[in-house]
Amino acid sequence: MKLPNLVPSKIFPILLVNFIGILGYSIVIPILIFIVSDMGGNGFIYGILGAMYPFFQFIGAPILGSLSDRIGRKKVLILSQAGTFVAWMLFLLAFILPKTELWSQDTELTGSYMMTLPLLVIFLARIFDGFTGGNVSVANAYLSDISTDADRNRNFGKMGASTSLGFVLGPAVAGLLASTLLGEVLPLILAALISLVAIAVIGTRLKESNPCVVDTGGLRTSSFRRFFQVEHKDCYQDGDIEANPEKKGWARVLKQPGIPLLYAVYFLTFLAFSLFYAGLPIYANTLLDWSATDLGFFLAYSSLIMILVQGPILSRLSDRVPNRSLILIGSLFLAGSFLLFSIQDLMLLYVANTLLSIGNGLMWPSFLALLARTGSPQMQGAIQGYGNSMGSFASMLGLILGGILFETIATTVFFIGGIIFLVITLLMGINFLQRKRAVKVGSEPVTAH
Repeated sequence: MKLPNLVPSKIFPILLVNFIGILGYSIVIPILIFIVSDMGGNGFIYGILGAMYPFFQFIGAPILGSLSDRIGRKKVLILSQAGTFVAWMLFLLAFILPKTELWSQDTELTGSYMMTLPLLVIFLARIFDGFTGGNVSVANAYLSDISTDADRNRNFGKMGASTSLGFVLGPAVAGLLASTLLGEVLPLILAALISLVAIAVIGTRLKESNPCVVDTGGLRTSSFRRFFQVEHKDCYQDGDIEANPEKKGWARVLKQPGIPLLYAVYFLTFLAFSLFYAGLPIYANTLLDWSATDLGFFLAYSSLIMILVQGPILSRLSDRVPNRSLILIGSLFLAGSFLLFSIQDLMLLYVANTLLSIGNGLMWPSFLALLARTGSPQMQGAIQGYGNSMGSFASMLGLILGGILFETIATTVFFIGGIIFLVITLLMGINFLQRKRAVKVGSEPVTAH
């Protein structure tokens, strides 16, 4: 009997690249708060440090997204992963530097912390990784390139499942490795090695997907300049400003039908999750008195549920339920989970974690599939890049606010996240009703489902 092909060969390489990238990133999540504390920081510094990555990703993602429209997705993915490898090297350097105090502060707003030389180097590492961290938006643009209307929902569901699988193994591995004699150093070494594996996979397994770029140099280049040399196919009409990737910009992307609403949802989703991810490690380290291993397995459990939802469950639902309905349902689950996280009870925390995983598994892949259907195919790199930038800006705000708010209002910060998801539900619900009315009067625009 022939087994069904669960992962088509054309999308397997990008799923593998995404999984490897997420695995390397997620390894540091459970141990970062402990590293910051050991090197003189506190919850305030942890929030600021967490905001460095999305702030510089906010700057870099649109640049890399638009660049991928011009020189190809493959080359930009290589640049992004190379930047990640350099960042991990800087991170490891911090562990061999002396803990020299640069300055210290003790105020009601910031709490008591000490900025040390190793902590400053870690800041530099996160800044560099953030600026070159456009791999998510470029990977989504790549998947949009190779997907059709018939399989786009399923493909983005599988992309979400590969992300969740990375988040299952990453925190679990970090928790186990952090308990060895090398402590937090061993997970960081593994993260650096994983980024090298990602570069190798991109170079050997990933084919260029941008239909308007001919790969002229491959990876065997004799100079850095040749790496950027490409040959463009005749994809655009002369003077076609809408399609020409070199004439795209923020204002032009916003003119695409449906984009302003989707960017608002993008922003609010990342804001709510950033409040959560800023508060959860501090919550685990202080009020719950969890170890890195405890937090790692808690996050791994969440990702395991999401794999089940984003894989077989979403594949079945995507053919029967519209994207907007799945986003609505997922947002309601997320709102409920965040409200439960504000209650300090271990059993309720796992119930909340389950609801969060189901909601995220339904909502986010459906949202990405909707975004990938919006706008012209020639603008997907820019659309995904600016969307990633919106998420990065929201993450920056959320991580800073989350660290500060948790010091003052504790678990109430999760309640705020729940309110944000209720707002998202309301926005998508209004949009859903507007589209139904448009269908009835025959004025439905040709956009995503």
